[in-house]
Amino acid sequence: MDRTLPGTDRLPPRADMGVLGWLRSRLFSSPLNAILTILALWILLLAIPALIDYLFVKPDFAATTAAQCRETGGYCWAFVREKHRLILFGIYPYDEQWRPLLASLILIAAIICSCIRWFWKPFLGLMWVVALVAVGVLMWGGILGLTYVENAKWGGLPLTLILSTFGIAFAFPFGLLLALGRRSHMPGVKAVCVVYIELIRGVPLVSLLFMSSVMLPLFLPEGFSIDKLLRAQIAIILFAAAYVAETVRGGLQAIPKGQYEGADSLGLGYWQQMRKIILPQALKIVIPPLVGIFISLFKDTSLVVIIGIFDLTQAAKAAVSDAVWRGFSTESYLFISVIYFIFCYSISRYSLSLERKLDQGQHR
Repeated sequence: MDRTLPGTDRLPPRADMGVLGWLRSRLFSSPLNAILTILALWILLLAIPALIDYLFVKPDFAATTAAQCRETGGYCWAFVREKHRLILFGIYPYDEQWRPLLASLILIAAIICSCIRWFWKPFLGLMWVVALVAVGVLMWGGILGLTYVENAKWGGLPLTLILSTFGIAFAFPFGLLLALGRRSHMPGVKAVCVVYIELIRGVPLVSLLFMSSVMLPLFLPEGFSIDKLLRAQIAIILFAAAYVAETVRGGLQAIPKGQYEGADSLGLGYWQQMRKIILPQALKIVIPPLVGIFISLFKDTSLVVIIGIFDLTQAAKAAVSDAVWRGFSTESYLFISVIYFIFCYSISRYSLSLERKLDQGQHR
């Protein structure tokens, strides 16, 4: 008589369950995976103790001068205490640096709210308008008793956030239109979009920034000028939009033809098809590459240093130009690398959570 309980024949072996099962399936599932796991652990064992020693064991946390840091070795936390405001806010007036700090917090809060689905309602647009007005008032001043500060003195983290936020906000819809235009049946529209996308993708961002800063003013009418920061922002938007367009076009091509035919059978117009049926599916497919573009855009804002804009990277470079603290470039660049990592890692983790939420109900 078979006394096996129903369903127990489908249970995995006990050796494949629990922690040992997880280790075997994820880290030691094959000889190659086992070798790579051991190699990774060996590298971590070499790197982590050395990093802890450099950051926390060797340094003298009571040091206040560069000479004391050089004597003890390790990471110079005194440099960070001395120069963190220059790195974070650039040459913005020292006594007014609470303004870019508050502006950065407002911008980050607006971005976080936009990532929470509960806020995906009509008032989100109004919230962004209020946030951007508040950021502009705080950064420029000139009203409400605030001292006017020209944007040539903006710098550091607030400027990086402004360039990347506006770059993503405007490049995404522009890229959508370019992707739709490239798939258009109108030869003129398609040709313009193809030429634009291929031309922009064929040159580095550095060249676009250089053209916007040096060459563009030569073609403007006499007495008419565009602010250097605005020119850099436009170059970043135009550059990112071309990559967004190609990514979205790939998502559109992945949609089965039956979806288009089904939309036609419902009597939907072109824009209704795109808005209600095609684009939601296409954008869901291309979330990972889109997030990769946004992360690259956030990091590529550091290239504005070549046209003299005082972003986070330029501020870090200026911090080590002080003769007293010369030779501490490692401390400076490690400090801003942590800032870049926090923002980029947060964007990546959010994209993973968004993928999981949108994927619910698709698998059984």
